[in-house]
Amino acid sequence: MNASKISRRSFLKGVGAVGTTSLLAACGGGDSTATSGAASGAGATAEGKVINIYSWNDEFRTRLEAVYPEVESTSDDGTVTTLKDGTEIHWIINPNQDGVYQQKLDEALLNQASAAADDKVDIFLSETDYVFKYTDAAADVAMPLTDLGIDPDTDLADQYPFTKTTASDANGVQRGSTWQCCPGLLVYRRDIALDTFGTDDPVAIGEKVKDWDTFRATAEELKAKGYYALASYADTFRLYGNSISQPWGVEGSGTITVDAQIMKWVTDSKEWLDAGYLNKTVKGQFNDDWNKSMGSASKVFAFLMPAWGIDFTLAPNWDGPEGSWAVTNPPQEYNWGGSYIHACQGTDNPEHVRDIILALTADKDNLIKISKDYLDFTNTVSGMEEAASDDSFASAFLGGQNAYEYFSPVAQNIVMAPLSSYDQGCVELIQNAFSDYFQGNVDFDRAKENFETSIMERYPDITTVQWPD
Repeated sequence: MNASKISRRSFLKGVGAVGTTSLLAACGGGDSTATSGAASGAGATAEGKVINIYSWNDEFRTRLEAVYPEVESTSDDGTVTTLKDGTEIHWIINPNQDGVYQQKLDEALLNQASAAADDKVDIFLSETDYVFKYTDAAADVAMPLTDLGIDPDTDLADQYPFTKTTASDANGVQRGSTWQCCPGLLVYRRDIALDTFGTDDPVAIGEKVKDWDTFRATAEELKAKGYYALASYADTFRLYGNSISQPWGVEGSGTITVDAQIMKWVTDSKEWLDAGYLNKTVKGQFNDDWNKSMGSASKVFAFLMPAWGIDFTLAPNWDGPEGSWAVTNPPQEYNWGGSYIHACQGTDNPEHVRDIILALTADKDNLIKISKDYLDFTNTVSGMEEAASDDSFASAFLGGQNAYEYFSPVAQNIVMAPLSSYDQGCVELIQNAFSDYFQGNVDFDRAKENFETSIMERYPDITTVQWPD
């Protein structure tokens, strides 16, 4: 297979015609029985000398080094971690931008069966936007956790249910696990709240944003005082996108289905933009204008963000004093993000892989330490409930507020939208197409046409886009 043709979702497109049996052989899945036996101790064989882990940054490495007791040392350049038994973890890092990470991973997966033992992929990570591409049972590149000797019902009983669903294939077989849970909140400027509403109390502000209709009335109050409710129409997309009732696409159907909730995002965003509740100059997220809208000179009242967004996006962009921001409930529960750990079919290190997954995603003490050290909201229901009432989790950036008090109930109420292997492309391209509409560059019908064109270019098997009535 021509590896240069593999990009983003195309791993499944490239290998789908091969058939499941051939794909199992190509990805090393044919050995799954032997692998399972090794993991569970039945007829165990010697583990390999190298554990190859594919990821897009050093986030997983730093957390593993912080809590995994078998770590001995790490090279100065961060590319090799040596365990106490002499096994080396080799970190293969490629950037997420432009699909590079997935392309490099897909090439390695296609070569898995023929690769030398110490060159095989042992662990790889995926993100929520494209996790289904790798957990799909037909692809069979991510091992069922039970094949490693991990029982999700008992070993992972304290995980948030929606994260287990996200890491499972369409048959409900869990093929990954995560240390993260990424519930989102509304993060707001205390000074703007005081000026507009006479209070910055999180409970009072929570009442003013408790649902979309209430938030719209609140946005009108903010506008009257010269403020924007939110920075961009892109800021609300995850909330609507998390509440779709059907997947974007089903493999082999040739059809992308645009859920009614996605079109509600379009309608509501246009209304809010035209009403002046959003800043028309901020087009999308993670660009210069969006970053600047988090600064002290900005007139933007609030952002919708998970824990990582507050600590790694909002805080670095804020140029005012600590304690200027607070959190409260969002108008709708949602999740944004999450990195999933997968054991690769054909790994020659099943015992090490099992041990790492359990240490990073099933050990409550380890997860709480990660929350303490790295500010992640971690994937342990009881642990995060404890954090919610633990003053040591108070944030100086949030003026001494303990955000876990708000994150914990949101996390427990998240119901994950149905996943498909088309998710990443659909999420990106629907926003791109309607951004032009919001900005007045194209009309509504042309935006729909542009989405249809771009989605069919991204996924050549798609021939129809079905829009809601």
